[in-house]
Amino acid sequence: MNTLDEWGFATSGEEPAPRQEARAGPRRDSGHRAQPKAETRQPSTPPAAARKHPAPHQVSTAQATYEPQRTARAALTRILEPGDETAGRWLREMGPVALWHALSQDDAPPPLGASPAKIAGLRLRAARARPTVDLAAVAAVGGRFLCPGDAEWPGQLDDLGDARPIGLWVRGRANLRIWALRSVAVVGARACTEYGAHLATTLGAGLVDRGWTVVSGAAYGIDGAAHRGALAADGPTVAVLASGVDHPYPRGHTELIDRIAEQGLVVAELPPGDHPTRSRFVQRNRVIAALTRGTVVVEAELRSGSLVTARRALALGRFTMGTPGPVTSGLSAGVHQLLRGEATVVTDADEVIELVGSIGDLAPERRGPTFARDLLDPVALRVLEALPARGGADTGRLARDSGTPRDLAQGKLFELQSLGFVQRCGERWELVRRANSTEGSRRGGT
Repeated sequence: MNTLDEWGFATSGEEPAPRQEARAGPRRDSGHRAQPKAETRQPSTPPAAARKHPAPHQVSTAQATYEPQRTARAALTRILEPGDETAGRWLREMGPVALWHALSQDDAPPPLGASPAKIAGLRLRAARARPTVDLAAVAAVGGRFLCPGDAEWPGQLDDLGDARPIGLWVRGRANLRIWALRSVAVVGARACTEYGAHLATTLGAGLVDRGWTVVSGAAYGIDGAAHRGALAADGPTVAVLASGVDHPYPRGHTELIDRIAEQGLVVAELPPGDHPTRSRFVQRNRVIAALTRGTVVVEAELRSGSLVTARRALALGRFTMGTPGPVTSGLSAGVHQLLRGEATVVTDADEVIELVGSIGDLAPERRGPTFARDLLDPVALRVLEALPARGGADTGRLARDSGTPRDLAQGKLFELQSLGFVQRCGERWELVRRANSTEGSRRGGT
C-alpha cells in the first residue's frame, strides 16, 4: 500500500501505518494564519497480519490520517478554480480550514464580500469534495500533495500573491523545490515547424547537460520536444499539467507524461481525475512562469498561450527570452514581437544559462574563422594589399602604393614570400594563387 510519511512523501513496504509526529508549535503555513495541530494517538504495533499492506485498490481511505490544513487545502483544490485571486484573498484572510468550513456548510457565514451566486456555485462543488479520497488516490500512483510551508514547497510561487496555488499535486520521486532552484521554462507553439522542434530538443538536452531543469507543459509541439530532449540526455524535467496528475493530457502524450513521472516530476494544481479547460491552460502558464528562473519561447504566433507565459514571467521579474525564426513564418511572428520589447534573443543553451545563471556562467565567445593574413602585422598587410590581383609589380611601386619606405617594403616582401603569400619573378613580385582566392579582386587577393 502507498501511504504518506510525515513529510507528505509516498512510502511503501512492510511498515506500520504512518503516524504524525508532534512538533513544537503550530505548523508554519506561509502567508496564512497558523492552525493548531490536531492531536494524534500513537498507534501500538499491530500484529503481523495487520501490518501486511493490501493492494492499492483495497485501501480504505479511513486508514490514512492527514493534517487538518492539508486536508482542507486538498478539498479547496476541488472547489476553487486555479488562479482565482478573490478566493486566494479569502484563503489568506481566513486560513484553509475556516474557508473550507465556510464553503462546505450551508449554515456557515460566507467569506466577506462573496456574492450569493458565487457562494452557491462553490457550495455545489464542495458537496462532492472528498479530500481523503484524493489524497489516497495520489498516494496510490506514487505521488503526494504539497502545501505552502512544506519543506518541498517552492518559495518562488509565493511571488504570485493571492494567485498562488492552494497546493500542488506531484508525481515523481525528486524534490520539487530543489529542482526548481535551477530551472528554465521552454514553451512554444503546438503546431511547430521542424526547425522549432529541433531547436526545442537541442535546448532541452543542452540545459540538462549543464545541470538545469527543463520545465514545460507536456503539450504537443515545442513542449513535448523540450521534454524529450531532457529525457534523452537523462536529465531532470518537470511537466506542469492543466489536469490531474493521474489524468494525462493530451492523451497522445500519455506515454511521455508517464515517462516524465518516472524520470522527473509531473505537477498539477487540480486534484486527481480532474480535466483541463481553456481557462485552466492559461492559469497553468502562470505556475510555469513563477516556478522557473526564466522562460524561453521557441515558436509562437501572435495569439499564443506561450506569450501569456512569457509576459507573466516578465511581470514577475523573471528573465524572458526568445529564439528568432524566419521573418516570413507566422509561427515566429509572436516571438519577434516579444523580442522587440523586453525579451532577449537566445540561440542555444549556453546563451540561456549566461542570462539566468550565476556570475561566471558565460557563453563561449563567438568568432568567425581565423585566416593566415589576419595574423600579419599592419605594415606587411599594407604591402600585401598593394599587390595587384593580376600580374606583378616591382619593389618601388609597391613601396609607393603602400606608403612604406623602400627598404622596409623590401623586407616585408621577403617575409610574405617565406609565408607563402607572394613569389618573386625577376624584379617583380606576384601573388601566389590560392584555391580560395577571389577572382576579380582589384588588389591583394583575399
